[in-house]
Amino acid sequence: MKKALSLIDKLNQEKALELEEWVFLIEHREEETAETLFALARDIQRRQFGNQIYTRGLIEYTNYCKNNCYYCGIRRDNKAVERYRLTPEEILDCCRRGYALGFRTFVLQGGEDGYDTDERMEEIIRAIKKGYPDCAITLSLGERSYESYLRLRQAGADRYLLRHETAQETHYGMLHPPESSGANRKQCLRNLKEIGYQTGTGFMVGSPGQSPQSLAEDMIFIRELNPHMVGIGPFVPHHETPFAREKGGTVELTLYMLGLLRVMLPKALLPATTALGTIDPKGREKGILAGANVVMPNLSPLGVRNKYELYDNKICTGEEAAECRHCLASRMESIGYKLVVDRGDYKEEN
Repeated sequence: MKKALSLIDKLNQEKALELEEWVFLIEHREEETAETLFALARDIQRRQFGNQIYTRGLIEYTNYCKNNCYYCGIRRDNKAVERYRLTPEEILDCCRRGYALGFRTFVLQGGEDGYDTDERMEEIIRAIKKGYPDCAITLSLGERSYESYLRLRQAGADRYLLRHETAQETHYGMLHPPESSGANRKQCLRNLKEIGYQTGTGFMVGSPGQSPQSLAEDMIFIRELNPHMVGIGPFVPHHETPFAREKGGTVELTLYMLGLLRVMLPKALLPATTALGTIDPKGREKGILAGANVVMPNLSPLGVRNKYELYDNKICTGEEAAECRHCLASRMESIGYKLVVDRGDYKEEN
């Protein structure tokens, strides 16, 4: 435990560790070590953001996807999915409702849908910006060309989320079919930063084949990329995927990795993810208390929420839904935090 605590202190001072140090810290976690880590993470979080928790209105606008990732419920080969696409008018209606509820960031998330040409997405982005000029637009559309990312940025998109899922090439190959490339995904992230997006990455915790070594490589890659946002959540199996019978990730390790990320990246925007709330009724609160500072309630139309099923039992209604923003606010207040009406931009000066 003494060595683990000294490594947490080193991470706090230097914001980086060597590969073998990361492996040791991940392998030798104990409850007392974790509590020390979380206390430090909360202290950093409070110094950077006060007790403010930022909200993003999540609009899952298409569940078509050309990819066949082994872990994903909307993978190409899942014929049991009822596919849908929202029209531009339906997306704008989501924004209208979200704005009235107090959201100032809209996250457009979808599978890699070939229907989403640059022209179509530019039209949607410009329409949102025209109607809600004080709001930020975050895109999560997967891998696209440099030119496509540039066009969408010029149309008005502010942020882009693209989880790298795993930085280790061999592990990436265990999670994806041969046509998918971990190297290409990393290059997409570098392109996004170069173009000027507030860029987010992340990984699943507890995915099949994951090891302390692969998690250590994730942390080193994230330190190198220095993203503005990092979204991590536990792996949750989906019954219509090749990983249906695999063991899911744990709350314990997810929280531990969140705490390490907060110490390494004090200014980063770290969501308490839907997956965390799916496997633990208090998952979002626990995520905040481990260092997270963002929640992303669902703004999608009620009729499609259960169709965007990346994993089994995904929460999409109740207190996790955008309509119950006051319920979520009460839950945050119960642990000493408050939801704010704020874009929650990454602030370089902090």
